[in-house]
Amino acid sequence: MKTFGLVIVGDEILSGRRTDKHLAKVIELLGARGLHLSWAHYVGDDRAAIRAVLERTLAGDDVVFVTGGIGATPDDQTRQAAAEALGTDVALHPEAERLILERIAQMNAESTNPLPLDSPEHRQRMRMGEFPRGASIIPNPYNRIPGFSIREHYFVPGFPVMAWPMLEWVLETRYADEFHRAPQAERSVLVFETPESKVTPLMEAIEARFAGVKVFSLPSVGDASLEGDADPQRAMRARRHIELGVKGPVDAIDAAYAAMVEGLARLPAPFVAVDS
Repeated sequence: MKTFGLVIVGDEILSGRRTDKHLAKVIELLGARGLHLSWAHYVGDDRAAIRAVLERTLAGDDVVFVTGGIGATPDDQTRQAAAEALGTDVALHPEAERLILERIAQMNAESTNPLPLDSPEHRQRMRMGEFPRGASIIPNPYNRIPGFSIREHYFVPGFPVMAWPMLEWVLETRYADEFHRAPQAERSVLVFETPESKVTPLMEAIEARFAGVKVFSLPSVGDASLEGDADPQRAMRARRHIELGVKGPVDAIDAAYAAMVEGLARLPAPFVAVDS
């Protein structure tokens, strides 16, 4: 199966001026198709830093989504960094040129003061069609200004209204044969009054016994604001606890979960099942 990663570019994310929304959405888009995100990386609008990240990812086999930094202002460095990581330069892509010209024509038709094609504003817009040599375009249904792809790296704008449908297009047109190939499931319990060290041998034993299954442990000091909550599942999380669970192939998860429950009963450790 393909492994998917995400690179989120933008000083505004790292400074806190904007809140990243891409990570959660990409997880959602992949999950809806039976896929999952293996890693994510944040990087600022620094060409050398972006190039270094892309040099590493281009050397691997992962499918990589890259959001942000493909505009044409001085702080947009992703297109040039990608070209440098690939050992090439940027050039105006013919199909991107056509699409941007269509966008300019539309803007002029809707404007009370249309600008000539050779105006500085329109010449600047054309730079957004300059991609690393050998790249293909990713259509943008929002405003026609395309993104680009090369070597299973997919570059889209930072604006969610553009990026998300473009990433969906990539998944549907390039990776439909990967959808739901290996259905995954997850089951967990809340374990109370038990340190992680006490359940660690059980976790190791389950992973050794069930191929492809991972056991996770999420400790919490509890959330006092949930005490007395009308939802019993939420109210239980008011206490200090560990959420202990198994995740992996659907055909193995029930047996792994049963082994975990049996092991907790033998410890003994008080626990309660978490609703799926």
